[in-house]
Amino acid sequence: MRKQPLISIITVNYNGLDLTIELLNSIQRLHDKNLEIFVVDNASKDNPEGLIRQNYPEIHFIRSSHNLGFAGGNNLAVKAAKGDYIFFINNDAEITEGCLEKMVDLFENQPTIGVVSPLLCYYNENPTQNPDIIQYAGTTPVHPMTARNSTIGEKQVDTGQFQQPMPTAYCHGAAMMVKKEVIEKVGGMFEDFFLYYEELDWCERIRRAGFEIWIEPRAKVFHKESVTVGALSPLKTYYLNRNRVYFMRRNFGGINFIFFCLFLMFITVPKNLLTFILRGRFEHAKVFIKAIAWNITG
Repeated sequence: MRKQPLISIITVNYNGLDLTIELLNSIQRLHDKNLEIFVVDNASKDNPEGLIRQNYPEIHFIRSSHNLGFAGGNNLAVKAAKGDYIFFINNDAEITEGCLEKMVDLFENQPTIGVVSPLLCYYNENPTQNPDIIQYAGTTPVHPMTARNSTIGEKQVDTGQFQQPMPTAYCHGAAMMVKKEVIEKVGGMFEDFFLYYEELDWCERIRRAGFEIWIEPRAKVFHKESVTVGALSPLKTYYLNRNRVYFMRRNFGGINFIFFCLFLMFITVPKNLLTFILRGRFEHAKVFIKAIAWNITG
């Protein structure tokens, strides 16, 4: 019989202990046994170490002295992980039975794959009454001029329309499995992003190293989206816009980047500022300008 590979599960907690506990409970319900689980606490206001060690003694707990962001927190645990595969999952998500096994099987059957994301659905509190709504079933590539792309299947009712694993442009940071050998070759996520776009940047680096990015829609994770940051928070506005430009700087050069800069300055910036002002979101307008300026002066 083939030896079951070790899977390292990594999640980052930041002032969201209740969500983290719900995730850990969902992992405990799985039949997968060859697992090691890491919880990285990103300097939460209340240190959850005692509670987690008491109730989940099998967990590897790592406490950071300051908030390292999404990439930095995950990278802390990667250094200690021994798994053949590393599964990064947001603490505001829950894993379904068979999810990990299906992704590992895809890796084992397709040796050129470097990263796999499962099908992501918005968390369903009443699954017997309401259908699952898809959040992510893959993405299109980022447009070299507008820096925009689309999420496949987003907000569609899950009727089983996505059943076949396939290549995709980018994984989803809320749930992604990476081969350990890939991380050893390309390194971890780039920590300067702090929040948002780090997984897209990572996928670009992994693809340039000769690996493919896939989605395995027969594996499912439920995601409690926007619980941590907030759908319309200035923090989200700042990092999404700062890092969108930063991502383009790092991954699109030459004439593509010139056209992107022209589109940014003459279309994106005026349009977004006008929208924020007309809607009375002056704090969003302020952080939007700050985000663009960071890419010029930072």
